[in-house]
Amino acid sequence: MSTQPPIPDAPDDDGRILLSQATVGDLEEEYVLDALRSGWVAPLGPHVDAFETEMAQRCGVEHALALSSGTAALHLALEGVGAGPGRAVVMSSMTFAATANAVAYTGATPVLVDSRPGDANIDPLLLDDALGTLRREGVDVAAVVPVDLFGRVCDYDVIDQVVATHGGDQRIPVIADAAESVGASFRGRPSGSFGLAAAQSFNGNKIMTTSGGGMLLSNDGDLIARARYLSTQARQPVPWYEHTETGYNYRLSNLLAALGRAQLVRLDDLVARRREIRDLYAAGLAEVPGIRFLGREEGRDDEEDNCWLTGIVVDPAEHATTADEIVAAMNATGIEVRHLWKPMHRQPALSGARAFVSGVADDLFAHGVTLPSGAGLRDTDIERVVATLLAHLGR
Repeated sequence: MSTQPPIPDAPDDDGRILLSQATVGDLEEEYVLDALRSGWVAPLGPHVDAFETEMAQRCGVEHALALSSGTAALHLALEGVGAGPGRAVVMSSMTFAATANAVAYTGATPVLVDSRPGDANIDPLLLDDALGTLRREGVDVAAVVPVDLFGRVCDYDVIDQVVATHGGDQRIPVIADAAESVGASFRGRPSGSFGLAAAQSFNGNKIMTTSGGGMLLSNDGDLIARARYLSTQARQPVPWYEHTETGYNYRLSNLLAALGRAQLVRLDDLVARRREIRDLYAAGLAEVPGIRFLGREEGRDDEEDNCWLTGIVVDPAEHATTADEIVAAMNATGIEVRHLWKPMHRQPALSGARAFVSGVADDLFAHGVTLPSGAGLRDTDIERVVATLLAHLGR
């Protein structure tokens, strides 16, 4: 745990309880003011360099590249493994659109795989089915992209075993979408250390924030070097602006990196508070039948999750309500509650995408919601959320 001052309360000017508000304080002000006074206010600078080093050390990998978003990190990782037209990328169906968008940027074809019911992460059995089917059909798979949902790291031991049985002599690379799992771990290994590469997000609602930003992590120095080159407009190392291929404006600013460094110092505290909040919800809803907490499954240490968002699934056999109704009722009282991710195989933009589905993600979307989980929330805020939810359920 860090020795920083206690996390301040979230603003409560209008009485609304937000889903996942950024929590910043004196340390963030100190770091950002240092960046401002240094004159390094544009992309790149000493805070960017330090942020990359510190995040690589935190995640136990050799290389890190600070970028403008987690989407940019995914895009460059996929570019680095040769994703493109005529190739497929097999990915989680239950995820935010950014995962699928990064695949689309490369021109590769997304193939969507359904979830496990316990934590909504990718179903290894369906992944095996998808990879086996694609291999028999002669489809060239560029990568597999599992998504660590709501702060729970995927079971990469099983995923790696599944992927290793496919692809022949050329092993299919795994790119971990770790946007939601910063600060979490799996069997003692930190999020960001799995796969050939991992993409993190520091968006404003994430467990830690740089306002907007992301990080690409890998032990593959060549992949990171290629990504670094592409992220700075693919500029050639000559005294003038020379470009031999298309690049991207993807680098993180020094100001935002300074904010990220301060948040990284406080990361353990931010995670600890979100775990406390999940425990408060569990205690408050313990006597209510038909409510389960997403990710609390046997055989996994709940303390390894970062508890970014606390998700619950309401059994329709016990409660005559839907996720739509819960979201509407809670938001009407000033409490921000959201659905779980709408699966990509139900998104209009991906209506023609191939999908290996079991119905699990559809059921989770129909009956699951995420509750306010920001580290700045007070215990009384959580009590209000619980009381309002119980009232909606008629308890």
